Amino acid sequence: MPEAADLDIVRASYDAVADTYVRLGIGDLAPEPWLRAALAAFAETVRGLGPVLDVGCGPGTVTAHLAGLGLDVSGVDLSPRMVEHARRRHPHLRFDAASATALDLAPASLGGVLGWWSLFNLPRDVLPGVLADFHTALVPGGHVLLGTHVGDGEIVRTEAYGGVPVSWTTHLWQPDQLARLLTDAGFELVADLRLPEQPPSRPQVLLAARRTT
Repeated sequence: MPEAADLDIVRASYDAVADTYVRLGIGDLAPEPWLRAALAAFAETVRGLGPVLDVGCGPGTVTAHLAGLGLDVSGVDLSPRMVEHARRRHPHLRFDAASATALDLAPASLGGVLGWWSLFNLPRDVLPGVLADFHTALVPGGHVLLGTHVGDGEIVRTEAYGGVPVSWTTHLWQPDQLARLLTDAGFELVADLRLPEQPPSRPQVLLAARRTT
């Protein structure tokens, strides 16, 4: 698990960028038909299996989109300021401030879990435990959907979203590495969507996996 001081630094950084993030419309799904298609497939797959949790929900854009697709969905985010924006923008949904590493999820309590470009700040030795927690929290047949940045190594960020000072590390993953982590956590991989580099964005990947037992 990350040290408390490290979590505090990342939390403060996302609090600092939250207002700019919302103002710039980061994460807007309107120009992203392939991402909307992936979310539609995810919603169709998990609908009726139980509640869905959007881990690292930011200002709630994707959470609200999934609610519009008929899911019983809530969101959590490390940043209290992001949660404030989510609650203001989507007052009909539930949002809480929490770390992905300390969610205290009940076994077999969820039909789906989403990690939508929200887990790349987790240290490489921490992510496997988080995925194992997701597996335990899902009902058999439940799905996890992960999106992240593709590459090797790490990117240390000192500013983001128009020059706001931050302090966090983006851990890049190759799709096969992330797929192995999912299978090691007990999941069966069911979908793999590669999104090529579109400057200034890096290549991206979306992986969907199912708890089978």
